[in-house]
Amino acid sequence: MNRRDFIKSGSAATGGLLLTSHLESEPTRPVAANDHIQIALIGAGGRGMDVTGDAVQVPGVKLVAVSDCYSGRREHSQELWGRQLFTTPHYEEILARQDIDAVIIATPDHWHKQAAVDAMRAGKDVYLEKPMIHEYSDGPAIIRTAAETKRILQVGSQRVSSVIYKKAKELLQSGAIGKLNMVTAWWDRNSAIGAWEYSIAPDASPRTIDWPRFLGTAPKIPFNADHFFRWRCWQAYGSGVAGDLFVHLFSGTHFVTNSLGPTKVMATGGLRFWKDGRDVPDVLLGLASYPEGFDLSLRVNFVDGGEESEGLIFTGSEGTLTIGWDGVTVRRVPRPKAPGYTINTFPKAIQAEFLKEYHAKYPRQHPTGMPAAVEETYAAPPGYDDTYDHLLTFFHGVRSRTPVTEDPEFGYRAAGAALLNNLSYSRGEIMHWDPKAMRILNA
Repeated sequence: MNRRDFIKSGSAATGGLLLTSHLESEPTRPVAANDHIQIALIGAGGRGMDVTGDAVQVPGVKLVAVSDCYSGRREHSQELWGRQLFTTPHYEEILARQDIDAVIIATPDHWHKQAAVDAMRAGKDVYLEKPMIHEYSDGPAIIRTAAETKRILQVGSQRVSSVIYKKAKELLQSGAIGKLNMVTAWWDRNSAIGAWEYSIAPDASPRTIDWPRFLGTAPKIPFNADHFFRWRCWQAYGSGVAGDLFVHLFSGTHFVTNSLGPTKVMATGGLRFWKDGRDVPDVLLGLASYPEGFDLSLRVNFVDGGEESEGLIFTGSEGTLTIGWDGVTVRRVPRPKAPGYTINTFPKAIQAEFLKEYHAKYPRQHPTGMPAAVEETYAAPPGYDDTYDHLLTFFHGVRSRTPVTEDPEFGYRAAGAALLNNLSYSRGEIMHWDPKAMRILNA
């Protein structure tokens, strides 16, 4: 059961306050023919098809083309969305079409920069799956191209458009848990699919897959179906657990706290279980220090012995704020006004003198009124899908030419911070980062 299935099973917390969702508030007004946005998908793997499935549910959005290196995915795209769909292994053919306004890019990470830059230079707006970068040089190139072409680019870390994260941000900023000092974040899995052991098509071969196209800038090796369908397992095409999952935790943390990012990051981990030829760890632990005065700990474990789970706990001086798949819970534990005392080792006369002064300074007060709420839960509606809300934000930006939730700078800061963990892990050293200038200080 994946995250969306889990939520749609009706597991949203009960007894709490229901959060308002775009799924309920989005108007159902007709969309004029000239107001339609025509889109194309570049990279029709699992995530690409999921996002596109949400995109075509947005009023006024029409899918007209799909590009993928595997002929089977092109065929299945037509099975899903109609035989009239234009398909090609070469995304340049899509970018050359004048009837396409925007593209969804869900390729392997090593194609993100080139596909995004090419699309923007062709006049297309871009929804770019996370992580925004594969190499650090990708970030400035994407940011510069977006500015030069004045195209809308939104990175696909959908948590930043979630009603759950928006509520968490509101609660934190209102002082609900006092002064923030620590964030604990994790995304654990314990299954073959969760560890990227995706199914390999029986017809996979150089005849059905454009292998040189897939490789792109990656090292040139003979055809390998494992590398094509399970590309996240190799550094040449993906960014490991840091680029796949840490980046969600970083983007969520940055959104809730209004932070630009950490100043130093350190990581450790290893390949503990999935020894299938991959060259990225399946257990990764990270620590990050933020200039705002809090620290972030992160964990991904692909052999955690339990069910898949994702969450963040924001710890403050007066309580905790916990974000889960189905809602946000704030638990308040106000700090006592009096410091308390430990005087049992003092002589009795000194104890009496101490207590007299203590009670004069901190007089006992009888509580009045209703007791303060200790815990409150705000639940997402059953069936809530934050990817849909993220796409709503993107298409609103496309129509109005106004800023989106996760622009290239936000996306680079989240991915840049996440991938520092890969560098720290491989180098065995603390990585120092300038979150404002978006650059590594000990590159």
